[in-house]
Amino acid sequence: MPAKKIAIPRRFEATIKEIWSLQPRFEQRSGGRTHRLLEHPRYRAGRDFLDLRCKSGELEGELAGLAAWWDRFADADPAAREGMLVRGEVPAKRRRPRRRGRRRDGERDNAGADTNPNPE
Repeated sequence: MPAKKIAIPRRFEATIKEIWSLQPRFEQRSGGRTHRLLEHPRYRAGRDFLDLRCKSGELEGELAGLAAWWDRFADADPAAREGMLVRGEVPAKRRRPRRRGRRRDGERDNAGADTNPNPE
């Protein structure tokens, strides 16, 4: 039996993409990111989708209990939340590449070039 195709209306595309993009954030359980994720407008939809992924067997090992952890974290008081955070799981900060200045027409990059324009 061939797979069926379902057309998803465009008005739902942004919401679906947003829920999918939240999924990696659920794996980060340290620092202030967890508290900001709880305040996200699509948190509940993302958590429900995470629960479906856990129950379907898509997530295995330590990640299989991720939805239950988030339930406990959301229901806990602030002091208990601090104790639940995973220590030592601080993600590395991404460095943005340095932007080069805008070149004007006729200018060239002199990096590594001789500083004397008129060699003798």
